[in-house]
Amino acid sequence: MLSISPSIRIFVHALPTDMRKHFDGLAAIVAHAFGKDVLQGDYFVFLNRSRNRCKILFWDRDGLVVWAKRLERGSFPFPGSADAAALSLEIDSVTLAMMLGGVDPKNVKRCKRYQARAG
Repeated sequence: MLSISPSIRIFVHALPTDMRKHFDGLAAIVAHAFGKDVLQGDYFVFLNRSRNRCKILFWDRDGLVVWAKRLERGSFPFPGSADAAALSLEIDSVTLAMMLGGVDPKNVKRCKRYQARAG
């Protein structure tokens, strides 16, 4: 399992991804669809059409890392509803942990917490 700091920004690609893509192919999606630089330390989550495969791309101090998981049964829940025009959705580390653990984040009641305004 991944150990992710709450301060890490995590982005989920809203469109299904070809799971044959690896380092360079996923980094190209990050640059074009997300408009982000993979070297900044954010995590980028990709799911295939049937959502039984997941890959996470991130920079780890001196190189790119691809973390992959294939489910033998079931599927990963999509963590929310992205804006129709948006190609990505930002989530937090708790939502990612629930998603990878088989908990549907849309059906979980979360307590209100303080959030600093972005900007």
